[in-house]
Amino acid sequence: MNEPTATALLLALIGLLLAGSVLSTRASERTGVPAVLVFLGVGMLAGSEMLLGVEFDDYGFAFRAGTVALVLILFDGGLNTPLSKVRPYWGAAVSLATLGVLSTAAIVALAARLLGLPLELALLLGAIVSSTDAAAIFSVLRGGGVTVQPKVASTLELESGLNDPLAVLLTLSLTVAIAGGSTDVSWWSFAGHGALELLVGATVGWVTGRGGTAILRRLRLRATGLYPALTVALALFTYGVATLLGGSGYLAAYVAALIVGNAELPYRASLTRVHDALAWLCQIVMFILLGLLVTPSRLAEVAWLGLAVALVLILVARPVTVAVLLAPFKYSAREATAVSWAGLRGAVPIILATYPVLRGIEGAEGLFDLTFFVVVSSALVCGGTIPWVIRKLRLESDEPPPPPAVLEITSTQPLSGVLLSFYVDDALDVTGVPLSQIPFPEGTAITLILRDDAILVPKGHSVLQAGDHVYVATAPADRPFVQLLFGRPEAS
Repeated sequence: MNEPTATALLLALIGLLLAGSVLSTRASERTGVPAVLVFLGVGMLAGSEMLLGVEFDDYGFAFRAGTVALVLILFDGGLNTPLSKVRPYWGAAVSLATLGVLSTAAIVALAARLLGLPLELALLLGAIVSSTDAAAIFSVLRGGGVTVQPKVASTLELESGLNDPLAVLLTLSLTVAIAGGSTDVSWWSFAGHGALELLVGATVGWVTGRGGTAILRRLRLRATGLYPALTVALALFTYGVATLLGGSGYLAAYVAALIVGNAELPYRASLTRVHDALAWLCQIVMFILLGLLVTPSRLAEVAWLGLAVALVLILVARPVTVAVLLAPFKYSAREATAVSWAGLRGAVPIILATYPVLRGIEGAEGLFDLTFFVVVSSALVCGGTIPWVIRKLRLESDEPPPPPAVLEITSTQPLSGVLLSFYVDDALDVTGVPLSQIPFPEGTAITLILRDDAILVPKGHSVLQAGDHVYVATAPADRPFVQLLFGRPEAS
């Protein structure tokens, strides 16, 4: 086959897999199966033993591609995390992201050893599945058809954004030790190294986040599409620098995104929209690649052990860890149950499971298959039932429904005024009142009213109705007064 033909065939295959993944999300919405599992399924169906017969066993490429994808997914998560909402839950999230990872790893490793797995592989398995997955949790919480109360949702998102570094460090340290013929890891050295990695990662993320924010505020580019290119560069640069300095690149990328995402920036809405699309593309590509790596016939060999470990993870390790660590932070039993059940595993464990294979650890390919089975079992059992569990626990958020349309202003520089979106409910004093009788500050006005699927032009005699979404233009100094009239602004 000549080169142009091979290239055309490859591009057609990539297009087919991407389109199949996107179209399959409709089935995911109907069945409740997490979208990430659908993407994995598409990859498996295209694999060597399935429909398309694609031969792919490049663990090194999958590891590198997965790393890039995770960096961009974490960066997108940070961009969309309002610090004002998550700040009260930092302590709980950090506790779960550190002590929680170690506790989960220890319990799973002990269970795997009791179930007959060799000590080296049991320790590795515990480390590999010890962290929750940002990609899986972001996709379920933001697209699962249920709005979770902020306390639970913020804790889960922060935990998943912060706990990867320790799981990576634990897995790599154990792999290096086992490859050297020992399972004896100096835990004092590990603790010191881990603390240093987190410190360096957070510092690099803070520095690059502040620097990137300053550049974005001052830079004037004619082509608006160059701004997302710059933020992608910031994410990759931050990860690379932090890693080269001995820090956690994942944590650095997440911290940098938190800083950038909570700053006033030009083209902010466009930036977040592009990164959201890019994060979804990364999820699709990453899970397809991981699905291609799997050999379905080998999964049957680890099915019983994988199911047993998955049940230990879901019913013992995660609940015990969450209950103990959240108790000091005054989480109710219902909230702790929700946090426990929604602690999904996803791409991170599968990507980490490729590392022992690359280092030539004996039995590592079987460990990869076992990890895959555990992740899929966890995502099917927990991910597919999260909306039902949240409703049963009565932890649905009372946030207003999202507006049917979004109005935004695109500007090459920060503006002196702000455009705020509000939901009008029965409790507001402005409900049922003509606009001409609402005491707006000078220079403040409603610019648009969205009612059901209609766009209404505001007039003095227009009366606001419960269920309306309104856009208010005002000066920053008058924002507190406007919020007294309309309540908390909707998320942009």
